[in-house]
Amino acid sequence: MVNESSSGRRVLILSASAGAGHVRAAEAILKICGNDPRVAQVEHWDMLKYTNRLFRHLYSQVYLDLINRAPKMLGWIYDTTDTPWRNEKKRLAFEKFNAGPFLKAVTAFNPDLIICTHFTPSTLVGWLYEVGRIAVRPAICVTDFDCHAMWLTHIYQYYFLAIEETRVHMQRLGIDPARMKVTGIPVDPAFMEPMEKSEARRRCSLDPSLFTILVSAGGYGVGPVELLIAEILRIKIPVQVVVIAGRSLELKAALDDLARKQNPSRPVKLVPVGYTTQMHEYMAAADLLIGKPGGLTISEAMARNLPVCIVNPIPGQEERNSDHLLEQGVAIRCNNLPTLAYKIETLLADPGRLSAMSAATRALARPAAAMDIVQTLLNLPQDQTIDKPRRWPFAPRNGMARRMTAARLRASRRANGKQRRG
Repeated sequence: MVNESSSGRRVLILSASAGAGHVRAAEAILKICGNDPRVAQVEHWDMLKYTNRLFRHLYSQVYLDLINRAPKMLGWIYDTTDTPWRNEKKRLAFEKFNAGPFLKAVTAFNPDLIICTHFTPSTLVGWLYEVGRIAVRPAICVTDFDCHAMWLTHIYQYYFLAIEETRVHMQRLGIDPARMKVTGIPVDPAFMEPMEKSEARRRCSLDPSLFTILVSAGGYGVGPVELLIAEILRIKIPVQVVVIAGRSLELKAALDDLARKQNPSRPVKLVPVGYTTQMHEYMAAADLLIGKPGGLTISEAMARNLPVCIVNPIPGQEERNSDHLLEQGVAIRCNNLPTLAYKIETLLADPGRLSAMSAATRALARPAAAMDIVQTLLNLPQDQTIDKPRRWPFAPRNGMARRMTAARLRASRRANGKQRRG
């Protein structure tokens, strides 16, 4: 994307298609940059397209396979690798070995500003700066409410975070507080535009009088979605259920088949939807979101003051996102699918609680996050430099102490998680 101004900045936005959230965050920033006259050229790259086939498979398909077939193993990997500043050099060497074309392409583009919505390009771009092949450090946008150790790097221009607790955590890890900002996770600029529920339902061709449940089904897979919808159809209160299948044609076909077989005498009206660019309208039309707590989906829901029912979050980042949402009072959680209809009916029978959950979303709602990030960076002097942060203040020096510290951290996280869910 090129603006007419030849004197503006060249901006490179880097994501990785390991899950849709990183890409969607990058696309939101791209839209803001494209409309700013201070930006002469802006491009968004999926860095995995510049790596070898094995590396792409490891980061994208293996990740999805773990989500669908071995989520507990994914959670174990997440916790095991969440020790700050551990194995930095080994990970960098592995990524450099597999990302040669990416490193060459970034060097050739020679951007004035780099924004990363995934941790892998931020590490590689930091190395390019360190060896003098580019002149700018990466600005890093963390796309979950917590910040996993993989996001940490010693070379950065700015960190953009979802919540204040994460800023405090990262400051304790040695990240410069002057180079962090709580902006929220960037969502599409369309979420900045307020929309009345009645107008949103008209645009989405929905019944204006029915309580509306929005199901974000893309993260579940065909089989689990069928079980999820079967439980929702047990609700005894009149509702309409909009199910977003995303880009999965197989999932959309399965949902259409469920809708055709639905008993018309039931109080639940099922509305399957495939890939859509109207997510901001569907969320404005809804009264409750059911789905997994991915950082982007939850940020979109908060932008529309939409309470959430979390169903079977993936161990790891989704578990931690769940903890934050439950603490803030914006969500309920269903761990046992056969109780889903009961939990929803109980919530609908308590309008005061539902209203309080909607009001509580305002503490997390940051629909202008992408705008805030771009404005912050474009207002920085181009020649600004940043010292390396201090090493993690609690990092033990010998291997035995390091393993003991990691074990204590994992035990503490498990205990905290139980307390939050208790």
